[in-house]
Amino acid sequence: MAAKYDEDEKPQVQLTSMMDCIFLMLIFFLVSSQLKKIEKEVPLELPEADVAQDVKAAPDLVTVSVDSKGDLYVNSKPVGPAGLRAALQDAAKENPDRRIRIDGDVFAPFRSIVQVLEASRHEGLTVVGIHTADGLRK
Repeated sequence: MAAKYDEDEKPQVQLTSMMDCIFLMLIFFLVSSQLKKIEKEVPLELPEADVAQDVKAAPDLVTVSVDSKGDLYVNSKPVGPAGLRAALQDAAKENPDRRIRIDGDVFAPFRSIVQVLEASRHEGLTVVGIHTADGLRK
């Protein structure tokens, strides 16, 4: 059915619905881009273990990564030995039963892993796990 207009009136296109859709898509893409996992930012090759247990990550988990050069990262932020102690001390103040997960590269120096274990123990954090790749999935 044709719409009738006076000669003085010009037809107008209503853009309100289209603008609503565009803003909803914009918000969706902004939120979904922020949901990537922080731990995946540090490039690591995890050692394989055939008898490792799958444990669900707790929301208050602190991830300490050690790359192949021995550099330390806490939740994907580069820190030195002093920064590691400070981060673990803050974690222990918030929750003394907080879990620590060590993501160590296959070629990471063992002294760096021991350094993380000592710092955790010194701050009273005793629930420490080591993240490995599943060796059975080949």
